[in-house]
Amino acid sequence: MQEQACQSTLGVLYCVATPIGNLADISHRALDVLGRVAVIAAEDTRHTGRLLAHFAISRPLLSFHEHNEAQRSPMLLARLEAGESIALVSDAGTPLISDPGFRLVREARLRGLPVSPIPGACSIIAALSVAGLPTDRFVFEGFLPARPSARQRYLQGLRSEPRTLIFLESSHRIGAALYDLVAVFGATRMATLARELTKRYETVRLDTLTGLASWVVAQAERERGEFVLVVAGASAELQPQHAASLAPEMALGVLLEELPVKQAARLVARLTGAPRNELYRLALKQRH
Repeated sequence: MQEQACQSTLGVLYCVATPIGNLADISHRALDVLGRVAVIAAEDTRHTGRLLAHFAISRPLLSFHEHNEAQRSPMLLARLEAGESIALVSDAGTPLISDPGFRLVREARLRGLPVSPIPGACSIIAALSVAGLPTDRFVFEGFLPARPSARQRYLQGLRSEPRTLIFLESSHRIGAALYDLVAVFGATRMATLARELTKRYETVRLDTLTGLASWVVAQAERERGEFVLVVAGASAELQPQHAASLAPEMALGVLLEELPVKQAARLVARLTGAPRNELYRLALKQRH
């Protein structure tokens, strides 16, 4: 293993955390580093350019993302070896957390180049801190697979995980992902949905997975934004394989508290893939 070098002739690779929403969350140290490095390697130069402009920082920007990391890394490493310091930033939050940069940092370490973290905002830690679920042991699983069959297989491998689970999810898949979690983990597993953290429409909701799935699809605006999903670990008392069969009925029960029968049936059909006519009949029975 390589220890961090201390030679003053080498540049430093700074991994700089930037805000996940509220610009006031950036640290004084981060602003100082961004203002004095030779270049800022940014996932999206336009996005980072707006951040720098807000704080009146003018430094050269270089695009650095998953599609060009392999090509750009040798040049950045050469600049570090020549004594230039570089800041690595992602679009939001802490670099390398579901973002590019791992190969660059690893190679810098192997070459004995200094790599220094400039800590700050991180969406997964922010969500965990307010989730109301156990925080002593947790695992971060990133984004779930996009295809339903692959997502369900992936979740099957996590069904018995005892630690708190943290996922990221996109706005156009959050409803389907929650239903698959219900089907695999069980209707009564507790979870917290954190949406648009630190932003104007920040929402943090603790409920069962069924409750969250029903709540999300009840209004279209609830499916918009950036999501972190924190799910309780497996419990010996839970039996997901049996609870899953109750999910459509439970989802209908939750939605019928706020919506007409036809709309509730349509939304549950969208989540589960079950026939809308059957769900409509079931909803009528529950209503009466």
